Amino acid sequence: MKKNFKIGLIRVLTTDDTELMNMHGRIIEKNFPGLIVESKCIPDQPEGIHSHELEQIAIPKIVETAKSFHDPDMIIVSCADDPGVAEIRDALPGIPVTGGGESTAALATKYGDKIAILGIVDYAPKAYLRMIPEKIIAVEKPEGVSSTLDLMTDKGHAACMEAAKRIKSMGAQVIALGCTGLTTIGIAKEIEQETGLPVVDPVLAEGLFAWFEALRRK
Repeated sequence: MKKNFKIGLIRVLTTDDTELMNMHGRIIEKNFPGLIVESKCIPDQPEGIHSHELEQIAIPKIVETAKSFHDPDMIIVSCADDPGVAEIRDALPGIPVTGGGESTAALATKYGDKIAILGIVDYAPKAYLRMIPEKIIAVEKPEGVSSTLDLMTDKGHAACMEAAKRIKSMGAQVIALGCTGLTTIGIAKEIEQETGLPVVDPVLAEGLFAWFEALRRK
């Protein structure tokens, strides 16, 4: 494994809170020794991305942020809809790029053929539709939650748990989180304990893909 494998991680939520900005990177570093993460957030997106319109506004900013990292070994867009991933690959050929969506979709298939998505929008992220369309049995959005900021409230947390219970009643075999904001509130383990279903966390999924890439660089 290449030592000090450097990751440029892009947050699509604009924040001045450095602890919040660095949270996903710290989670990756804690769980995957040898990875070094530098996190940056894109400008002027205080609610993150929770619509196709906001995604189109964000993509040029995401690409420019990717270009601002100094000599990264890999780029991660820490968002389950993978905004800008394809565009970064075009702009920075030779640098591996992944996002929370494609990595989560790939891992979810390990746990079953009936996959339910829990996120903050009522549509499945692009990678899920591209990679596992026939396995998606439901897309659940917690009641009253419309942005990642809503997840950080007690009401948003409770709504996520209720949505997870609905997913279980639908016959899902695995829950794929459709928003990295659910990682921010640390709810995956709680959902697993409540439902008994495996939950694929997108930040851990993107970190695992980066770790594998680092192992390839021995």
